[in-house]
Amino acid sequence: MNEPHLPERCSGCGFEIARGAAGCQTIFEELVARDFSDVRFGRMHRMLVDIYSLQHPDRYGASAKSFAAHLTGLCWSVEHQAASRARGNEALRIWIDGDPGIARPDAPSFRGALTIAHVRAQSDPAAYARAVEEWARSTWEAYAPLHERAHQWIEQAYRGQPRPARPKGSTF
Repeated sequence: MNEPHLPERCSGCGFEIARGAAGCQTIFEELVARDFSDVRFGRMHRMLVDIYSLQHPDRYGASAKSFAAHLTGLCWSVEHQAASRARGNEALRIWIDGDPGIARPDAPSFRGALTIAHVRAQSDPAAYARAVEEWARSTWEAYAPLHERAHQWIEQAYRGQPRPARPKGSTF
């Protein structure tokens, strides 16, 4: 007889769910699949990935480049208007695609009051977008000790220091 899984705390974000981190990852994968299957949800994809990655930095931010990509991506998403997000994300992608020569800072131990649980049940695209934005603000607030670093990296991306040429065929 199969016993139901008791809730365990996810080691990344603290969400209590059956199977802990594995259960949390399953929800993330389900939301990513929905993003790619329904454009109404897909517009929040980049923000969803950045938030989840920053709440699970051991898995998704192990390298300085991946950590910087998610930290600056979330910073840009939270602090700039939607109309400028694509332009900003492109500048950041070009900067990080090469070797920006950065060191990975330590992630805070507390990564936000909200987790993926806050967005998982949203079936309406507008409610989902609002929930993702609330989750983003919560995570960004938890990363307050790294705001200055994120701003410096964004400044480097826009100044072009360093801004190496992107190799042909390179993707982020």
